[in-house]
Amino acid sequence: MNRVRARLTVSLIPVFVLVISLYGSIQILDIPPHLSLVFATVVAAVIAVYRGMDWARLEAGIVRGISVALPSVLILMAIGMLIGTWTASGVVPYLITLGLELLSPAYFLPAACVISIVVSLSTGSSWSTAGTVGVALIGVGQGLGFSLPMVAGAVISGAYFGDKMSPLSETTNLAPAVAGAKLFDHIRHMAWTSGPSIVISLIIYTVLGLKVEVGVVGSDGMSDLSGTLSDLFVLSPWLLLPPFCVLALILLRVSALPSLLAGAFLGVVMGVWLQGASFAEMLIAAQEGFVSASGVAEIDELLTRGGLESMFWTISLIVCSMAFGGVMETSGMLRAIAESLLRVAETGGQLVAATVATCIGMNLIAPDQYLSIIVPGRMYKEAYKQKGLAAKNLSRALEDGGTITSPLVPWNSCGVFMMSVLAVNPLAYLPFAFFNLINPVLSIFFGLKGWTIVEADSDEKEGERSYD
Repeated sequence: MNRVRARLTVSLIPVFVLVISLYGSIQILDIPPHLSLVFATVVAAVIAVYRGMDWARLEAGIVRGISVALPSVLILMAIGMLIGTWTASGVVPYLITLGLELLSPAYFLPAACVISIVVSLSTGSSWSTAGTVGVALIGVGQGLGFSLPMVAGAVISGAYFGDKMSPLSETTNLAPAVAGAKLFDHIRHMAWTSGPSIVISLIIYTVLGLKVEVGVVGSDGMSDLSGTLSDLFVLSPWLLLPPFCVLALILLRVSALPSLLAGAFLGVVMGVWLQGASFAEMLIAAQEGFVSASGVAEIDELLTRGGLESMFWTISLIVCSMAFGGVMETSGMLRAIAESLLRVAETGGQLVAATVATCIGMNLIAPDQYLSIIVPGRMYKEAYKQKGLAAKNLSRALEDGGTITSPLVPWNSCGVFMMSVLAVNPLAYLPFAFFNLINPVLSIFFGLKGWTIVEADSDEKEGERSYD
């Protein structure tokens, strides 16, 4: 027991170093978190080598950890180009204008959440949702006078509910595959915790929206914004073609990367055709982003965004964070921390709570949502079997704790991505991402109460069961 405790203590040292250094960087020095992650990675590597880990193996683990994030990096680069070309071509301004005309300020927040749900459920991608309609909704929310963290929270809540419940989603397929459950059994089982969570979230967004006074939002300001956008861009229904094409490609199961690149290319075409921009100007927008020079501060702040280069800060943060996760996983320190939670899980409810907590911890320590599903799933799979619990209980807990909380961590690949496309820090939108906050709590509560927990020998039933 002393050796186990000592191993856990040593494994927690890099975590404490990470938390303290991140706090110092962000709250005290007001500098980017990259060097804090590098420092924590060095500390973890020194501990691993001191305890006998071969450096070559550790380095391979770092490379493997970074390689896990490469698909995300490619998508980030594509979305950076897409945002730049869509803004320069008038797609984003047109979507903002439509939103200002069609969406009522009183019901904008729940509408933003529902729109994100529909798109994410259809495409199976929270990232594509945030990078397309999410960008437009942020612009509409800014035009209506809403707090941007509040709007970002509504977008992320809807995007992650849709992603989680969509059979097209990678994580929705990954969780049951790791746990050994069937896909549609997994989705139906998630409805018990995700359904009430999104309903509660929509109620809260509705109440918040109704509290926003028309005078505060400023109907005159909305008209001025729409008029200014109309003066700056040729706004035509043809500008809906790029987003519709992206959604159609994703619905046809074309991978996100070529779909987004196709959308960026269509943005170039629209910019040359409708706005009269040169081909070189549109390529510069794809590379460096669009820079608005309208002379109106609010418009320039709203439209100056995007470009491949705008994602380099984000990509470097992902590389630093995944290097830390690679060292922690390869050295066995992640497993030591997770196994300590497993040892205290004596009942089925405690096992569910431990699973959700481990997934959240993985998002903090091994900052990638795929690792937060795979590592706990492999670890707890046998424990669920031993307690006679159906595999879909595990797969649901993996998504409730892993998928949902990933965008709330500023150095997690999902949090970094959302910060890049929505231009809002995860710590700022965290209090308003109600679904992402409520769902894990509800999952733990249901587990501890024994509600909707299914035995392995009654795996096809959705009834409720209590256990000690």
